[in-house]
Amino acid sequence: MNRSELAHILRAAGKIAEDPDILVIGSQSILGSYDERELPDEATRSIEADIAFFDDRDDEKADAVDGAIGEQSPFHQTFGIYGQGVGLSTATLPDGWRARLVPFDDARAEPSHGLCLEPHDLVVSKLVAGRGKDFEFARALLAEDLVDAEMLCERAGLLPVVPATRRRIVDWIRGVVERLPTAAPAAVSAEEDEGEPG
Repeated sequence: MNRSELAHILRAAGKIAEDPDILVIGSQSILGSYDERELPDEATRSIEADIAFFDDRDDEKADAVDGAIGEQSPFHQTFGIYGQGVGLSTATLPDGWRARLVPFDDARAEPSHGLCLEPHDLVVSKLVAGRGKDFEFARALLAEDLVDAEMLCERAGLLPVVPATRRRIVDWIRGVVERLPTAAPAAVSAEEDEGEPG
């Protein structure tokens, strides 16, 4: 997916839900921080944008979007992309994520106002989910220096998850960094004394 396609989904979703304020919560949230030309293929190959609404009781708006422009909809069949309406609770995000949201600055989305996850928040949320495609996405961004390993470890410490999940994520980040050709051994040194947040 590229920025133009995400803008199209946001524009359509805002009209369907009659709500212009939209959160892009899945992998394509990365398009709020980077143009598709700056990203590795693994970051833009998805044809789905997961979107949520801040004011959406019982996920009614998300369901309406899903029905109108979701998977196998005429929109999907026509444009080859689709919007997946989801609830805000779909992703597990680090504390403080709302203050770090990145505006999707593209006039083609108007009158919708898209907000995207900050890249480090996005990556650790993907690592909580822990599917093959999530690891591939995170590894590609680390390899291209589009996210910082130390910052990812800090954000992992802010996740509302059990300690074992936090350790799994940090260990995975450390393992990837150690295998990168240009990896600096100290890249995740701040993680060594990671403890439970108070």
